[in-house]
Amino acid sequence: MRAMRWWDIPAVMSIEDELFGDEAWSEGMFWSELAERDTRRYLVEEEPVGRLCAYAGLCAYAPHEAYIQTIAVAPRVQRRGIGEALLVELLGEAKRRGCDHVDLEVRADNDPAMRLYERHGFAQIAVRRGYYQPSGTDAVVMRRVK
Repeated sequence: MRAMRWWDIPAVMSIEDELFGDEAWSEGMFWSELAERDTRRYLVEEEPVGRLCAYAGLCAYAPHEAYIQTIAVAPRVQRRGIGEALLVELLGEAKRRGCDHVDLEVRADNDPAMRLYERHGFAQIAVRRGYYQPSGTDAVVMRRVK
């Protein structure tokens, strides 16, 4: 696991497009996130052969709140604990920054992700109806309090 750099964006976009299709972030959004060095922490994970296989990002505004912006793991390496390792690292970063709580949004139809977050102390606090576009899928808002 290492910090995401600008040269990782093409590989990140490949995973982003594969996982999220029409609801994928744009390349410009990742550039913008990486430019916000004071409040952001983005990580990537590589396979042993050096191929990027996952990424995650955190936005933190100490001393109060942090927000998990994204966690994505390429389908070819899912269910191997990579997403959980990225989550744990982001939670550690939020703690190092002194944040009181961490929020995130997850698709309402993503049961494996919701179970992962619950195992790490997140609880549902709201639902955003039709949040993900163009599918209209609801977003479940979850929070973990320190």
